[in-house]
Amino acid sequence: MHHPRTFLDKLLLVIKGLCMGAANKVPGVSGGIVAFVGGFYEEFIYSLQKINIKAFKLLFSGRFKSFYRYINGSFISLLLFGMLVSYFSVSKVLDYFLKHNELFVWSAFFGMILGSIYYIGKDFEHWKKDTFTAAIIGLAIGIAISFLSPAKENDNLLFIFLCGMISVSGMTLPGLSGSFILILLGNYVLLLVDSVNALYDTFAELFQGDFSFIRNTERLNTLKVLAVFTLGSATGLVSLSHLLSFVLKRFKHITTAVILGFITGSLGTVWPWKRTIYKKGLGETVLLDSRGEKIISNYERFLPDLRNPETWWALFFIVLGISILLILDWYGKNRKRLA
Repeated sequence: MHHPRTFLDKLLLVIKGLCMGAANKVPGVSGGIVAFVGGFYEEFIYSLQKINIKAFKLLFSGRFKSFYRYINGSFISLLLFGMLVSYFSVSKVLDYFLKHNELFVWSAFFGMILGSIYYIGKDFEHWKKDTFTAAIIGLAIGIAISFLSPAKENDNLLFIFLCGMISVSGMTLPGLSGSFILILLGNYVLLLVDSVNALYDTFAELFQGDFSFIRNTERLNTLKVLAVFTLGSATGLVSLSHLLSFVLKRFKHITTAVILGFITGSLGTVWPWKRTIYKKGLGETVLLDSRGEKIISNYERFLPDLRNPETWWALFFIVLGISILLILDWYGKNRKRLA
């Protein structure tokens, strides 16, 4: 797993981290797909698996260099750096485009997922009865998840910790969108919008020498929620990676088949042409959460109108999404020659 990295490799790892962070933020898109398609999924899982008792023994005995080498530190740190930068940059840009050009964003991601199905499927030559069954099961689960209805928001700290553990599955399981799961659990706005914005605002104030947030109970509460969510995510990331590395070692072909089916099933979640349906209360009024946000009930999907110029732009973005994956595939094949 450990090999010397060129500057281009390091830069690309940070960019892959940026892409993973952005993908994790968008409901219906999985950061794990980025890892799978970027060709570093197994290294990602095995590196996380190295965060174990032996690693902590090295750390607490002061053998920092050995600890860093043991956990594949350069790989993990560059990737996490990219993800962190993404949460305060790329994801902010994504938020803007989701508000103003939602159709094109969904189209690009739809194209990228189509491309990733081709990318994973093209070299998979192990279609037998068991792998075919596994793919059908993955497909069924993927479709079922995309039609579930969201719950109400809940800021109980134990539930927030569980949200962190569950949502991080999007980073380790390609096709399972962590942010979409947060919508289903009712906590997407609280954990991926409000909390990130609160942290962003706090850093901005600290940078200016303003410590007034200490007296802001609402801000402190949101930051506490974010801290618990982060702890839950870290716990989930490490525990899931141990389970997944075990599964990948013993049932690699079946796991790949399930992932292929799952990603195909998740296409329904990112179908670009959809209208948001909001929950209705008595007397047909739209329900609002504690911050006055409309509560999403589900999506109504429809077929595109080819007479609308917007549809052709959306199709262009789908092709662009597929092209990104084909470029990644080309880079993967020619990586040694380019280095």
